[in-house]
Amino acid sequence: MRLDKFLKVSRIIKRRPIAKIVVDGGKAKLDGKVAKSSTEVKPGQILEIEYFDKYFKFEIVEVPTGNVPKDRAADLIKVLESKGITLDLAGEEDIFQ
Repeated sequence: MRLDKFLKVSRIIKRRPIAKIVVDGGKAKLDGKVAKSSTEVKPGQILEIEYFDKYFKFEIVEVPTGNVPKDRAADLIKVLESKGITLDLAGEEDIFQ
């Protein structure tokens, strides 16, 4: 299954066009490598995503053959890490010098 479709089916990102934009923008990594939306996902792979101001790290547990019911979507992934990305703009001068 393609990465953008997996993100939609697993309900990490609710709409496939948004998933494609996020992935093609270089904000998704599979096993530490920047992925494209057409990349095939497999069970056991580690998926990292930066989405808005959040960072998520998942392990792909199962790749379904089609759509899954909403209550079963959480069984497809295992959350390894989740954190908000914050920028300290108070020290803005130091960043740009």
